[in-house]
Amino acid sequence: MALLRELGRGYQALCSYNCRDAINILTSLPPQHYNTGWVLTHIGRAYFELAEYTQADRLFSEVRRIESYRVEGMEIYSTTLWHLQKDVALAALSKDLTDMDKNCPETWCVAGNCFSLQREHDIAIKFFQRAIQVDPGFAYAYTLLGHEYVLTEELDRALACFRNAIRVNNRHYNAWYGLGMIYYKQEKFNLAEIHFKKALSINPQSSVLLCHIGVVQHALKKSDAALETLNKAIGIDPKNPLCKFHRASILFANDKYKAALQELEELKQIVPKESLVYFLIGKVYKKLGQTHLALMNFSWAMDLDPKGANNQIKEAIDKRYLPEDEAAEVEDSQESSMTDADDTQLHTAESDDIL
Repeated sequence: MALLRELGRGYQALCSYNCRDAINILTSLPPQHYNTGWVLTHIGRAYFELAEYTQADRLFSEVRRIESYRVEGMEIYSTTLWHLQKDVALAALSKDLTDMDKNCPETWCVAGNCFSLQREHDIAIKFFQRAIQVDPGFAYAYTLLGHEYVLTEELDRALACFRNAIRVNNRHYNAWYGLGMIYYKQEKFNLAEIHFKKALSINPQSSVLLCHIGVVQHALKKSDAALETLNKAIGIDPKNPLCKFHRASILFANDKYKAALQELEELKQIVPKESLVYFLIGKVYKKLGQTHLALMNFSWAMDLDPKGANNQIKEAIDKRYLPEDEAAEVEDSQESSMTDADDTQLHTAESDDIL
């Protein structure tokens, strides 16, 4: 009974998105119970929810080693590999599951993620649709399909998918996030804020959700609230580069150049090869009148990513961050060297995505 109580406590913590508590509880189990597919899968999912993908990969790899027949949780493992850009491992996982069981939705979600990573979006969509066909009650498949439609700019279909995911599971926070993301793209910022906050009410420990709320608040001209929200996000995850970048961008937009520069210098230590960081540092130095340092950082940005194709922080250079007299210049820089892509940081799983 004591064992079942501890398993129940760990599972309850994970379902409540108290992921650190879940990890601590489950890792304290005796070795003969810890080293089982069920326990390791749930610990892996907890790390996934915390966006600690390397740790999640390690746990899921161990699951595959000791229980190669396990299908449950493999959709989240595939999303972990998607985030880590491990295309070979993801292709191998997809083949193994397809050979083993074609009648479960997890198999087709893994296959869809595999082709999504290869940017074969049409094929990925077909596989996610197949997952829904196999199990119409599998909320995560709707969410992944919705994200894929966002990538192909089919926003109406994406909206329908996220709503279906919520219909199946109204605590699927990733679907609420997906709706907010679409409304943000459509510049319906009030609706975006409402849906992001709904997602946050389900998963209050998500620094990524707090980050998106902060971005929307800034778009609504609530800069002080945005900074407070981003401070909360960074308090939860001090090394989240997306949160730190957006905080630096808002500080820059509010003419707090020295504070923005300090934030960017810290961010440079976390993502030393991110061109947008150097680009924004250059803009700060330009405002401070240090032209030689500005040009040097602009040059580094272009050297790191001449075509703007490999940015880790996609939507960063947004004219809403900058004074009106900078808007045209930023648009030019976006078109010439920084491609705007969708935020896939929450292309996550069934909690949210896990959703």
